Amino acid sequence: QVQLVESGGGSVQAGGSLRLSCAASGRTFSSYAMDWFRQAPDKEREFVAAVSRSGRIPSYADSVKGRFTISRDNAKNTVYLQMNSLKPEDTAVYYCAADSRPASLRTRRPDGMDYWGKGTLVTVSS
Repeated sequence: QVQLVESGGGSVQAGGSLRLSCAASGRTFSSYAMDWFRQAPDKEREFVAAVSRSGRIPSYADSVKGRFTISRDNAKNTVYLQMNSLKPEDTAVYYCAADSRPASLRTRRPDGMDYWGKGTLVTVSS
């Protein structure tokens, strides 16, 4: 069992920055690829970014590429999402998720993730 707890959300003006953290319990954190998803009001949950088990291979949704950076610290059982140049359309609840599937079977869809955090709200005002 892995528990995920997000933090770092808040309110910021457009152009600002926030750093989200997701702390994981348990000793098997490094065996999971980690993803960030977000869900805006009345919208489906969408992929934001992912990082491989080693932390060496990140991937991003086109909408955040060049503005967001995902990273992880396996010694601290934590994954991060640095968000710069924030836009009002980035407003959403942000969730981290853990995925035990091999890389060849991973997708950018929310289904199939093993564990989810409860989310942290990010609000970007214009």
